[in-house]
Parts: sequence; C-alpha cells; structure tokens
Amino acid sequence: MLNEPTLEKLKTMRLDGLAAAWAEQQRQPNTAELSFDERLGLLVDAEWMHRENKKMKRALSEAKLRLAQACVEDIDYSARREIDKAVVRQLASCRWIEEHQAVLITGMTGTGKSYLACALAHQACRKGFRAVYRRASRLFDELKLARADGTYPRVLARLARVDVIVIDDFAVAPVTDAQRADLLELLEDRYGVRSTIVTSQLPPAQWHDYLADPTLADAICDRLLNNAHRLVLKGPSKRKVEDKKDN
Repeated sequence: MLNEPTLEKLKTMRLDGLAAAWAEQQRQPNTAELSFDERLGLLVDAEWMHRENKKMKRALSEAKLRLAQACVEDIDYSARREIDKAVVRQLASCRWIEEHQAVLITGMTGTGKSYLACALAHQACRKGFRAVYRRASRLFDELKLARADGTYPRVLARLARVDVIVIDDFAVAPVTDAQRADLLELLEDRYGVRSTIVTSQLPPAQWHDYLADPTLADAICDRLLNNAHRLVLKGPSKRKVEDKKDN
C-alpha cells in the first residue's frame, strides 16, 4: 500500500520523478513480481530521466532560440541544398562543442541558415550543454547598453560561460568601431574554451574586408575561421517556396 507520509517526504526532497514512478508502481499488478533491486533501479532511472528532462527544458528556455522547434531530425536534405548529411550527423554528436570548435553557416537569404543554427543549438541543449541565441544586431545593442550602464564586464562574463552562442545574421549591416571591438572581446573570451555558431549571407572569405579595420579583422577572423566547421547552404529561398504553396 502506498505510504502517504513517505510520498510527501519524497516530494519535500524534490524527488518528484521517483515519487511519480513509485505511485505508478503501486498501480501495476505485476510490480510484485519484481525484486527489490529491480524496483529500486526503475525508480532511480525515473528520477534521473525526470531531472534530465527538467534540465533540458530549462536550457531550451534560457537559450531563447529564434526557432524553438528546430531540430536536427527535421533538417531538409533535398539535393539542391547540398547539405552533407554526414557532416550534420557528426555535428549532432556535439563533439565539436566538447572540442570548443565553431560552426559557420553561410548561404543566400531564405536557405535555412537560422533553422540549421537553431537545430544545432537545440541538440546541444538535449546533450546537456547551455546555449544562447542572439541576432548580431541585438547582440551589439546589448553590449552597447552594457557599456553605458556599467554592466559590460558582467554581460561579457555571462556570455563567456555559455557553452554555445549562436550569432545569427552576421555581416548584414555595416559594423562600427565599437562593434568590432565588442565582437573581438566576445570571441577572445570564448576561443579555445567555448563554441560559437555564426550564420551569414556573406562568405567567410569576405569577412576580413567587411570588418575593414585590418588589425581587428585579423584577430576576429583568426578566432572565427580557425578550427571551424563550414556549411554552405544552397538552393532557392525556402520562404519563397512556402509562399507559392500558400498561394
């Protein structure tokens, strides 16, 4: 018979997964056929899974992904996109995060760069890593505001602790001196110790010219381009294709 005081103690200790599994065991007629060790193992597994799911939900909430439902299982591998499935499968293992590497995703507008970036960040959260999404323009605005209100070191430190940061729509608008400096500060904190995903319509070969300042451009490109996986998305704009379907 279910012991209510024990159940309350489990909930007080925040063992909610174990408590729910225990209650479920009481309702199953074949539970009595299991040994004590088997039942205990099932309860521990339930608590473990409960905590892992809770941790993943919290990580996804904190990531604030632009496309929250993006996942590697739903990536479009149609031939005209020329996405190497083997490369994506390798990235889905998240070993690149463990090795503190970068992923650079380029292609014309509407080819699915943001979706792929969010899918990889989503996968990182599923694997127990912390991720955060920022459009490049919003990231620069955030750092500009932090400089103004005196929280700049704290904001940089917070971003430096995140396992994966997605910088979406990089090199869309002209960059200022302050933004170049902010980007270098961010990348300097992360290089070799954290991972970064960057999406851009501009090919990496043109990033140095885009950044303009030779000294800062050298430093930024060195930290972004070295030890990075590169994916180039092709094909027609998915947005235009979807618009035609709707019409």
